[in-house]
Amino acid sequence: MDALELFAHPVRLRVIHAMAGQRTLTTAQLCEVIPDVSKATVYRHVGVLADAGILEVDGEERVRGAVERRYRLRREHAAVEPEAMVALSPEEHRRVFAAAVATLLAEFGAYVEREHADPIADAVGYRQHAVWLDPAELEQVIAGVRAALVPHLGNEPAPGRRRYLISPIQFPLED
Repeated sequence: MDALELFAHPVRLRVIHAMAGQRTLTTAQLCEVIPDVSKATVYRHVGVLADAGILEVDGEERVRGAVERRYRLRREHAAVEPEAMVALSPEEHRRVFAAAVATLLAEFGAYVEREHADPIADAVGYRQHAVWLDPAELEQVIAGVRAALVPHLGNEPAPGRRRYLISPIQFPLED
């Protein structure tokens, strides 16, 4: 399975999101983090990601007669290479974008269904801005977003920290 197929599935993207920040989780724990997805589906997609080298086994222990594995994300393998993106057809780009949007919808749906979800207190945002930019200005915006996010990508779970999904998307609206 190529990188496009690996990352063009909402459940696999949600597993990758759940594993971000140096987390090590068992598949059972992942099922708790993604409770709106069936256990069989989570197990199947964890297997696909492990077989592809996106997840690696971080340890094993025997639990009630079965071997339970702890997985961790191999961040260096959890991205599509720029060369692969260049080779995509318009239909493949639509498929990848649809998977990203479906993942956003699923993650947001799971959030708002939580008993104590509070979008105001949780600083939930979903603003969109149409901005006129020349190529240099667009690069400046992208570099600024990267500069703001990259230092935090390796953050690990800690008291007072919550996992947030931040999903910058940009594309031209007109020629």
